[in-house]
Amino acid sequence: MPPTAVNTSTKHTAPNLTVALVGAPNCGKSTIFNALTGLRQKVGNFPGVTVEPKRGDAHIDKTTTHLVDLPGMYSLLPKTPDEALSIAVLHGQHEKLPMPEAVIFVMEGTNLEKSLFLYAQFAALNIPTVVAVTMIDSIKASGGVFDDITMEHALGVPVIGIVGHRGIGLEELREHLALRGFSRPEARQNHIPTDGNIEAQHEWARNLASEVARIPELDSLTTKLDAFFLHPVGGPLIFLAVMLLFFQAIFVYATPMMDAIEAGFGALQSLAEAALPAGIIQDFVSRGVIAGVGAVIVFLPQILILTLFITLLEDFGYLARGAFLVDRIMGVFGLQGRSFIPLLSSFACAIPGIMSARIIASEKDRLTTILIAPLMTCSARLPVYVLLITAFIPSATLGGVVSVQGLILMGLYALGALSGLIAAKILKSTIFQGSKLPFLMELPPYRFPTWSSVLITLFNRTKQFLTSAGTTILALSIILWALGAFPRHTPPVGANSTQIASLQLEHSALGTIGKTLEPIFAPIGFDWKVTIGVLGSFAAREVFVSVMGQVYSVDISESDENLRTVLRSAISLPTALSILVFYVYALQCMSTIAVMKRETGSWKYPAIAFVYTLALAYSASLLVFRLAT
Repeated sequence: MPPTAVNTSTKHTAPNLTVALVGAPNCGKSTIFNALTGLRQKVGNFPGVTVEPKRGDAHIDKTTTHLVDLPGMYSLLPKTPDEALSIAVLHGQHEKLPMPEAVIFVMEGTNLEKSLFLYAQFAALNIPTVVAVTMIDSIKASGGVFDDITMEHALGVPVIGIVGHRGIGLEELREHLALRGFSRPEARQNHIPTDGNIEAQHEWARNLASEVARIPELDSLTTKLDAFFLHPVGGPLIFLAVMLLFFQAIFVYATPMMDAIEAGFGALQSLAEAALPAGIIQDFVSRGVIAGVGAVIVFLPQILILTLFITLLEDFGYLARGAFLVDRIMGVFGLQGRSFIPLLSSFACAIPGIMSARIIASEKDRLTTILIAPLMTCSARLPVYVLLITAFIPSATLGGVVSVQGLILMGLYALGALSGLIAAKILKSTIFQGSKLPFLMELPPYRFPTWSSVLITLFNRTKQFLTSAGTTILALSIILWALGAFPRHTPPVGANSTQIASLQLEHSALGTIGKTLEPIFAPIGFDWKVTIGVLGSFAAREVFVSVMGQVYSVDISESDENLRTVLRSAISLPTALSILVFYVYALQCMSTIAVMKRETGSWKYPAIAFVYTLALAYSASLLVFRLAT
């Protein structure tokens, strides 16, 4: 039977229709969602990118369609929290999202069998549907044929071929949205096996896929590349080389841009000091605002390079291969390769890493992954690392190629990751002890990055960082400046400007706080100034750099030396190493704690994470400081 006519009853009862995008992981839902709504949702080339529903509106021909992009799922029998969430929405059982009145069912053209198996179960819901088949360009590029007419008759709903990044088929899909051109699958009428017989559903999906899509030698390039990247010996070596390049790039390629930003803020600070009369207002603008925020923004290039590198690995399809390569290693620590993607995502930011742990089927593995995710070195630590490494480690190379500073940075990342795996082993041997599920993960085809998606990711990361610098960090910088500027201290007669500034800080409210708490941190080498910086960064790690800039710029108000030079003379190497180790372990991010609570449904696990990471931070810093001393 061909698809039924336009669903006029739907059009009459719901002029503003709620439509869900449904499909298997990594089938192209988010690309279509972005194209229809104009939003900038993350698009990636591995399962589990969309981990919670994304909402947006499509305005077409004076009609408004409310779109909901649901996390991908392999069947209607949920194995992971993100699958359970999608199924709850489709059944109208989600507490915040309404049941969709229609569905855009997205299928990946180069892997139709997987999508058709899901459709066989979905058809039983009998929700008005349009099917969008993505990657038809890949089918044609391989010399294959896609028969959409046969597929429409078999499914009983309209079928549209889509090439999302080129806009092919999107106009036809918009017309269906505007005209409410959805049809009900009518499973019995179209002989779709929906009776729960998994074997029959697989057979139906396999037969229909071979009938409507004839694809000779599809993904021969993927097969050849996998023989190279997944080689038993060469694969791990390539992975290590990629990681080494990753950390080298953070230092080597970011330096010119960092120097330019640093010079720009220095010029802005000089301009403010020249334009404003000497006094409290000049001090506030120059040191409280410009120096405080500028000390953090200077690290934006390195954060963008880190984000770019991870995004390219995702889009190319290498991340899933990385999970495959490290599965055996992670198995030693009680985890499986599926935990690799959330943990690697945590190197950019622990928040999306913790959220993407929903792709892990085992509840015990998921909780373990969430608890160790904060030990992966996120980009917020990068400004602290770079500040201290460039201050205390010489800018030298090994063999004229490998940067020593890059190796130290890689060592800090490796220390956090190894510590996290050891913590996972302890957790899986104690409170999360239990049998392990087998590691099953789909390897996506290799693809060239979609540069618009890459640029959107970089834009969003820049916006997030600058928003943080313009709100949280600015607010904390102003508060810290005020604490350091008041109460006003009367200097002795004959004191120079440096002595005046030093005495003001020492007798200020900030100095009093630091000195009061200094005995707690003195065993690990922190004086009262460093203590202030560490405590201030529990709201946001980057604030440490801003605090150090403010604290020590007061002491050197008439010096042209930069912060790194000042730190080199103000604190010892053992103290610098102690600070670095402390930041490897301590959970200093309120947003991460809040997301951890939301994902686990309890304050118990965030409390465990905060306490054990703080204990690790203090113990490791104490050990390093004593050894270095």
